[in-house]
Amino acid sequence: MSFFGKNIKKIRGIKSLSQQAFADLFDLKRGTLGAYEEGRSEPKIETIIKIANYFSISIDDILTAELTVNQLLKFNDRLTLTPEELEREQFAQVPCITEKLADDYLEYYDNQSFIDDMPRLTLPINTEKDFRAYTVTNLEMTSHDKGLYPKDVIVGEKVPHKVVKKLNNGTIVLAVTENELILRRLYVTADGLVLRADHKNIDDQTITVNDLKELWRVRYVFFRRIPDFSDSMEDKMAFLEAQMKELRNSI
Repeated sequence: MSFFGKNIKKIRGIKSLSQQAFADLFDLKRGTLGAYEEGRSEPKIETIIKIANYFSISIDDILTAELTVNQLLKFNDRLTLTPEELEREQFAQVPCITEKLADDYLEYYDNQSFIDDMPRLTLPINTEKDFRAYTVTNLEMTSHDKGLYPKDVIVGEKVPHKVVKKLNNGTIVLAVTENELILRRLYVTADGLVLRADHKNIDDQTITVNDLKELWRVRYVFFRRIPDFSDSMEDKMAFLEAQMKELRNSI
């Protein structure tokens, strides 16, 4: 039996990769990777080559001996650090609701096994809080060529039901209801919760707190493109200053 399973498990530990994240790198199923690590199955040679090349490890080393942490980190061989002794920053592993997973999420949002198997974003954010990422799928939160476009990714922090009505009006949220995922601005009214799109042609949607399965307050956004910063406040101020200077010089 080769040392392949033990070595890739050690690589995951050093690189802070979950089984799912590691499996995604090489188009593997999480269960298949688990079988490799537990010695219940041996990989195809193509898989071995991919992993060895990716981490710059010789095929002979990854198969025939237990790799040391020093080898994997390219440290001097005299160092004797172990994964447990390494001091590394802990990043949050944020489950991501992709377009393909949206329907399944509505059904299994409260199933921990399903959540554990979701693709994840590794982010340097608070590991003590509960976050959920979501891939934007429509133009409801766009206005005048600005805002959120399909393929952008938002990251939301979970909002307890008892806090929902205390959120500031206009907060961007991802609402999980019985039948849909709704990414809009939240407004609390006497009639309930109004979810309002930034796009002017989209009608408001009113729900109650009881309609909510989950609510995630948007904290971070990852744009698929570089946003246009040309209309920033700094640019406007610089333009006004230039205009004032030109006016003074003309007097």
